[in-house]
Amino acid sequence: MFNSKKPIALVLCLLLSFALLLAAGCGSKPEPAKPATAPAVDKPIKVGVTPGPHAQILEVVKKIAEKDGLKIQIVEFSDYIQPNVALNQGDIDLNSFQHLPYLENIVKDRKYDLVMLAKTITFPMGVYSKKIKSIKDLKDGAIVAIPNDPTNGGRALALFEKAGLIKLKPGLGHKASVIDITENPKKLKIRELDAAQIPRSLDDLELAAINTNYAMPAGLVPVKDALILEDFNSPYANIIAVRGKDKDNPQYKKFLKAYQSEEVKKFVSEQFKGSIVVAW
Repeated sequence: MFNSKKPIALVLCLLLSFALLLAAGCGSKPEPAKPATAPAVDKPIKVGVTPGPHAQILEVVKKIAEKDGLKIQIVEFSDYIQPNVALNQGDIDLNSFQHLPYLENIVKDRKYDLVMLAKTITFPMGVYSKKIKSIKDLKDGAIVAIPNDPTNGGRALALFEKAGLIKLKPGLGHKASVIDITENPKKLKIRELDAAQIPRSLDDLELAAINTNYAMPAGLVPVKDALILEDFNSPYANIIAVRGKDKDNPQYKKFLKAYQSEEVKKFVSEQFKGSIVVAW
């Protein structure tokens, strides 16, 4: 007798077997575990400096900061203008190359939101010559040079006045300019040059006022070679500058801790042998 249930059962078995084979062949296998993503490396903070002592000191600061987990990228600029332009634009995070009167002058003129984070070191400005050994040997009509930025130009004129070469309108301090000279008995011809250029121009000058951070890379030793040297207690201590909105950034406080450390103080003392002193 024909059993109608057997073909149905057979068909169901075949369908079930086909479904199992399909699942085995096309089913998704568990994907291998992906390796854990490496933690993001903290971006280094970019610090703008001028070549010479500022850059040398930052190399020491960089090593100290790394011990505290802070990475620093040193960015060198060849003049006094661009470090503040770059800071204001956000291309760097801090800069260390200028004194406070210079920063204040830039902020006033360009309306930058830049402020002092802390003091660093003091570079006394010096007056140098390759042609005379003493200020009293300076000839009438001599060509002399000062930096062409308003603040350092004023410092230089104050040094000339201190040496008895000129007289300035009273009470101007670093704000004095060549138009404020009231007496010039030797009829000195004063050239206003870019600060970085003056050491390279010294052969063509009788006398020049040079910022220490440019004098030292040119082989000049302030405490030995300067005919006149600014007092270390001058108001021109160098500073770290930062955008006003970032003054309380904890990373920058780490940077400051590394800068104002005993290791840096020792380096400055041993490396510059009294020509530069710490200001903190």
